[in-house]
Amino acid sequence: MTRILLTMAALSTALLIVAFATGFQIADPTVNDPAIQAVVSRHMLTSLAALVFAAFVHALVLTYFMGTGRWIEETSTAYRLAPDWKRNTQSIKYRVIPAMVGCLLLLVATGATGTAADPASPVAFGRGGPFSPSRFHLVVSSITLAVNLLVHLQELAAIRQNGELVTGILAEVKRIRSERGLPD
Repeated sequence: MTRILLTMAALSTALLIVAFATGFQIADPTVNDPAIQAVVSRHMLTSLAALVFAAFVHALVLTYFMGTGRWIEETSTAYRLAPDWKRNTQSIKYRVIPAMVGCLLLLVATGATGTAADPASPVAFGRGGPFSPSRFHLVVSSITLAVNLLVHLQELAAIRQNGELVTGILAEVKRIRSERGLPD
């Protein structure tokens, strides 16, 4: 799973960077120039794809932890393993879930501030001033990009730790089965 997540996290981050960079190409979205409006459209579509894919990657990690947690619980019950295995995997899972939820909320906030920054959108907040909607969107998207990368790193570390637990459980099950004269 580590290799799969590493690939998907890299792709997710790359998509977010492309969306971020595309947004920088927009000088003034209020100008009615087909070239500028094409960049605006490209930014919106790239951003939407990046946000959805990033959310998908985090959901995949959550699904992995749900599945392995259930497997560890059932295996521990079937082979009467020490409760430490289950406690350890829950500890790993519950350390990473709050970061994932925070990142998902930031992804939603980035989309919302992007919508508010669009001059063609009926959704808007205070125009003008030193902290315009587009500047606010820039700040939120910068934070989201950095947090998303950090959360991916945390998820990778958690999946590695959980993988070590699964390997340990498999070794313990193999030992128990061997003691009982059961096939591997």
